[in-house]
Amino acid sequence: AHVFVAALRALAAAVGGDEHVRTDAESRVRHTRGKSTPDLLRIRAGDVTDVPQAVVLPATHDEVLAVLRACAAHGLAVVPFGGGTSVVGGLAPHRSAFVALDLRRMNRLLDLDPVSRTAVLQPGLRAPEAEALLAEHGYTLGHFPQSFEWATIGGFAAARSSGQASAGYGRFDEMVLGLTLATPEGTLETGRAPRSAAGPDLRQLVLGSEGAFGVITSVTVRIRPRPEVRVYEGWRFDSFEEGAAALRRLAQDGPRPTVLRLSDETETLVGLAQPDAIGADLTQGGAGCQAITGYEGTAEDTAHRRERAAAVLTACGGTLVGTEPGERWAHGRYSAPYLRDALLDAGAFAETLETAAFWSRVPELYTAVRTALTDTLTRAGTPPLVMCHISHVYENGASLYFTVVSAQGEDPVAHWTPAKHAANEAVLAAGGTISHHHGVGTDHRDWFVREAGPLGVSALRAVKRRLDPEGLLNPGVLLPTD
Repeated sequence: AHVFVAALRALAAAVGGDEHVRTDAESRVRHTRGKSTPDLLRIRAGDVTDVPQAVVLPATHDEVLAVLRACAAHGLAVVPFGGGTSVVGGLAPHRSAFVALDLRRMNRLLDLDPVSRTAVLQPGLRAPEAEALLAEHGYTLGHFPQSFEWATIGGFAAARSSGQASAGYGRFDEMVLGLTLATPEGTLETGRAPRSAAGPDLRQLVLGSEGAFGVITSVTVRIRPRPEVRVYEGWRFDSFEEGAAALRRLAQDGPRPTVLRLSDETETLVGLAQPDAIGADLTQGGAGCQAITGYEGTAEDTAHRRERAAAVLTACGGTLVGTEPGERWAHGRYSAPYLRDALLDAGAFAETLETAAFWSRVPELYTAVRTALTDTLTRAGTPPLVMCHISHVYENGASLYFTVVSAQGEDPVAHWTPAKHAANEAVLAAGGTISHHHGVGTDHRDWFVREAGPLGVSALRAVKRRLDPEGLLNPGVLLPTD
């Protein structure tokens, strides 16, 4: 206890006072784990075994460095905390004594360059705050993931986030032009030009590092003018295969919409369920699969892209069903995580997982993951409803995002773990990546090690040792502890 009191004094000195170091129960519990379904179930059951010893709130890059020095001196691990939206165990370190480094006070727009169209943002800015600050100058970042309401700029960079408008704006890692990283060994600054041939791009070491190499204290991003118009439409395809082929055509040959996503047959049927349609045969005439296309930009450019894209989608077998489905999706696109609480209250288990692959492997990957989840949960006595959509497309491939709903079983966490492991095995066996945008955390770590390979993991371990020689930064996240 005496040692911890000394550590608290050092932390308070690092961040300018006791008021920025919180040890009350509510603050600590609110910084415990993330927002996966197992995380929520454990909190509901009163399990707070992963609670931090303290929550520390720095306001500047130098204060972050001071906190890291204080933690190193007192043997405390550090978990950088933004919006707390991790769904892969990214906030559950393998260390009993740790502090949560809450970056909410680092929430400013530091610079905006309208000539270069760049902005420098602090990591604790939540996405809505960042959009509001940029909007004052007539710009947008264009990054709208499902976690938009709570996630932060630093978290987006640390987890290689991908937003729902990625077809038009790109992934977050494509938006990042520079980063500043605070580490126990000092400061790393990357990105002094939009592109460079001056050696390997060190930005790529920081992007996706999930707090294991350092604490991101500023992010330089490219920005774009706010769109004059936003239009979202619904399209129908006879099958997921037919719809995926249409998305591939647009991704490879254009024109590419700003938003481009496709639900499989099951997700489409669930989405079509309405009170006045209960008991109706929704498959009569072929419910098929629903696609959403969205267009943002100037009125002239938007109209031109809509017309050209419609010709492609029609030629690929698509039928336009109007703007109502698109507008309904846009209105409710952040609501899905909130539905879980009602499902959990009703005794249902709901969870998501995602992956990505090259186009030629997407069909096999889709079948393999669905089969793994269905077979595993059915054997456990809780047959699932497995839904899937494509939400991010590239010239060479696409992501697959699965939603699983089943009964909870006697022990919901133990019930889900074998299914999650089976899905992870299926992903690697079918040639997919273990994560497209949720990250590695602890949940995917063992499969990430296999995906990266022994030499790749050794190289990342060497980086970890150089930047964090005591292994204090988010231990056990991304990489196994030694």
